[in-house]
Amino acid sequence: MKRALITGITGQDASYLAEFLLNKGYKVYGTTRRSSTINNERIEHLQDKITIIQGDLLDQSSLSSALLEAEPDEVYNLAAQSFVQTSWNQPVLTGEFTALGVTRLLEAIRVVNPKIKFYQASSSEMFGKVTETPQKETTRFHPRSPYGVAKVYAHYITVNYRESFGIFACCGILFNHESPRRGIEFVTRKISRGVARISLGKQKKLELGALEPKRDWGFAGDYVEAMWLMLQQPVASDFVVATGENHSVREFLKLAFKTVGIDDWNRYIISNNPSHMRPAEVDYLIGDASRARKILGWRPKTSFKELVEMMVKADLEIEKKEK
Repeated sequence: MKRALITGITGQDASYLAEFLLNKGYKVYGTTRRSSTINNERIEHLQDKITIIQGDLLDQSSLSSALLEAEPDEVYNLAAQSFVQTSWNQPVLTGEFTALGVTRLLEAIRVVNPKIKFYQASSSEMFGKVTETPQKETTRFHPRSPYGVAKVYAHYITVNYRESFGIFACCGILFNHESPRRGIEFVTRKISRGVARISLGKQKKLELGALEPKRDWGFAGDYVEAMWLMLQQPVASDFVVATGENHSVREFLKLAFKTVGIDDWNRYIISNNPSHMRPAEVDYLIGDASRARKILGWRPKTSFKELVEMMVKADLEIEKKEK
């Protein structure tokens, strides 16, 4: 039986990846940071099937201990300070977690067992102010946030450990991927939840930042398969994972309101709220995943429309249950 260790097990991607690996017959371990209250909501249904270990990207010894306990064949690093907006308020902490945390984990692997296969969650935010469209593995990085900068460091340190120590280490440059399990601070979930609440009369307005930025949005449940496929290859390398189409925040809004039968959605929106705007915006992201299609045989299964409808319907169910 193969064994996998997933960092950040309580997150969106980790919960889908854990499900996927369990279905493949893996023994799954997951790390969480020690805190007085742990939010296990996303993995509640998996609690008796996975083993939780305390591990912190800020503390290398705890990572070494986690590796010794789990004895994994594969490590998926999905832990990070992952909210772009927060990275402006906490740039140093974002660097510690999202950049240096990866170095600590790779160093722990090098010392404990360099035969472990390693997956690093890279991000389309690394492209930032894009230099070519669509963006592929060879596109130059120009990050526009402390989060994007930290992810570039993490990406290159992973490449360095692969080239310097022969560790089987891959980076998945994932474009935006959403789901009903997305955190409520992210714009897509803010929209799906807000639209559900408005349709039920629980909320009057939805406050957002800019509506024009375009993103390549896919379903997180589809993207975790690509992570796994990368670690099954004969040679370690990096892949862009994306749908190859992009849509504006405005389009997302329109579809979300349409799902609940509201056409005149404009009257419910307050846009360009300064508190929801980034100091430097990333305007146009669209990924070229042709390499992942060709080598991994991966392609997304969920359309943009299906994704939006799935998220709104899930939030409708949640809001109906909550008084």
